[in-house]
Amino acid sequence: MIVRSAELAASADHPKGYPDDDLPQIAFAGRSNVGKSSLINALLGRRRLARTSNTPGRTQRIHFYRINDAFYFVDLPGYGFAKVPLEVKRQWGPMVRTYLEQGRGLVGVVQIVDLRHPPSREDGQLRDWLVEYRRRHWVVATKADKVKPTRWAAHLRTIAEALAIPREDEAGLLLPFSALKREGVDAVWEALLPWLGSDTEASHG
Repeated sequence: MIVRSAELAASADHPKGYPDDDLPQIAFAGRSNVGKSSLINALLGRRRLARTSNTPGRTQRIHFYRINDAFYFVDLPGYGFAKVPLEVKRQWGPMVRTYLEQGRGLVGVVQIVDLRHPPSREDGQLRDWLVEYRRRHWVVATKADKVKPTRWAAHLRTIAEALAIPREDEAGLLLPFSALKREGVDAVWEALLPWLGSDTEASHG
């Protein structure tokens, strides 16, 4: 993928603040500190476009990054950070569910988990919502550099079982990734491009 331009186009906590055009949107969702921002930055070849809050989990807004003036990457707020106030935790569910239901142009969701650990209760809840709203989705398991490659398959099986990913779909729905070593960047783009369609100005190379 050749990324010519990438910019923060909008930040919103309500549908009124979502972009009002018809460009396709790919959303990224996962726990705080799972490496969501690092994944987005690695895919775009940028260092700090998607930024992590100084206090993980406190920034409860949806960030829309316009790429090549052709589509959006949508950074959904993180969840599961233990020190976040209860009221902030309560905001996450309704905000994400509203976006999944009403997000204009949403063509797919990348759910992000940590390859090192079994998925959390919140990870399972998000997976259930994606199924409920019939949103196309698959899973990226980050921080693969922290696990020996010989153990990847076992960790991926654990994730697949916990999230009830059908075994016949595992290869297409579950990808290991390392932002540090740029492991999996091409594979993730290969999985994203079909969501964008042939009419998108995104070019692959």
